[in-house]
Amino acid sequence: MTSASHLEQLAEIKLQEEEEEEEEEEGGGERCFTDAPSVPPVGSSPDPSHPFYDVARHGILQVAGDDRYGRKLITFSSCCLPPSHQLNHLRLLEYLKFTLDQYVEMDYILVYFHHGLKSSNKPSLKWLRGAYEEFDRKYKKNMKTLYVVHPTNFIRLLWNLFRPLISHKFGKKLMYVNHLSDLQEHLNYQQLLVPPEVLRHDEKLRAAQGGGPPPSVRTPPPRPPLPSQQFGVSLQYLREKNAEMIPPVMLQTVSYLKQKGLRTEGIFRRSARVQLIKDVQRLYNLGKPVNFDEYDDVHVPAVILKTFLRELPEPLLTFRLYSQVQDLLSVESSLRVSRCQQMMESLPEHNFIVAKYLLSFLHTVSQQSIVNKMSSSNLACVFGVNLLWPRRAPLSLPTLTPINICTEILVEHFPTVFGSRNPPAQVDP
Repeated sequence: MTSASHLEQLAEIKLQEEEEEEEEEEGGGERCFTDAPSVPPVGSSPDPSHPFYDVARHGILQVAGDDRYGRKLITFSSCCLPPSHQLNHLRLLEYLKFTLDQYVEMDYILVYFHHGLKSSNKPSLKWLRGAYEEFDRKYKKNMKTLYVVHPTNFIRLLWNLFRPLISHKFGKKLMYVNHLSDLQEHLNYQQLLVPPEVLRHDEKLRAAQGGGPPPSVRTPPPRPPLPSQQFGVSLQYLREKNAEMIPPVMLQTVSYLKQKGLRTEGIFRRSARVQLIKDVQRLYNLGKPVNFDEYDDVHVPAVILKTFLRELPEPLLTFRLYSQVQDLLSVESSLRVSRCQQMMESLPEHNFIVAKYLLSFLHTVSQQSIVNKMSSSNLACVFGVNLLWPRRAPLSLPTLTPINICTEILVEHFPTVFGSRNPPAQVDP
């Protein structure tokens, strides 16, 4: 039987061999890492006041919003790890826990970009073993899938080394992904923050395997929506077709959840079966009735509501407000409520009416937080990314902070923020 120490030596040797092979392929080109501080390859830089700024500034960990079914997407990029002498790996572990603590109570997906892990920046195997043990059940139970992108023999040896520690249930969550294009089968790839080095490595792999670059995907012209379409169409379209200010999906899910979900612990944090959500969406889009009692799962309408918001062509709070919300961090804390009130009052009337309806309901949910554990802060983590996003660039961890702060204010201070504007067509939940 191969001992653990022997496997550890093999893993170290394999990593060095892979590093040497890659350098040979590049013709002895410049090494990926130098003594210069690394910088985040994508997304915005964190605020220097961040409690883990020394680690966060490297962009190793990113939160890329929600996937199609309401699960948080979190990425870890090995190529962003600086040389080991520049990074305190104990601080790295603390930062990982600090970040994940905000999301592990809800379902999430972890994407690990392996390319760029080298002997110069790799944490010790002792650290990896300690980190796995440190991440207890709280972190593992709601992780739905761990995607390992561009795995190598080092990863497979490492897996064998850790196999005695890894539960069968956790092992089933692991999925190897050889090319970035394979991720598109499982995730909204455009949403991910993929470092440029990983993109270049993926192109090289394809070229080396004779596949060349991934085939360009021609986007077909948009099809006209069905007359009864409810998902992926604008608020204006829904109003014209349904003759109601509040979209039917929102009206029905909020009504059901207000009646049967207010006291459900972790409401909006759980996901539902992917096929089930697709089936419900299909019923709505075909104009057929949906009876949530048939599913015997209050999380189904909760996920449907988030999915509806996420699939709007323009976010409910509009693209125009995105930059204003990003500037919220520069506003003095005591003035942020009034600033959010100004932003909400600047919304087009229809957007304001729908936002007021939704936030009134979320305020009601937060008032039951002793039972459902969904405080205004927790609701902000869940709903922020579904209310606002940029027109083109994907969301990153630093850009989520002001969005969540704004959403928390909208929920917690709902009477103040929305109370002074009362359109004649306003609807209450």
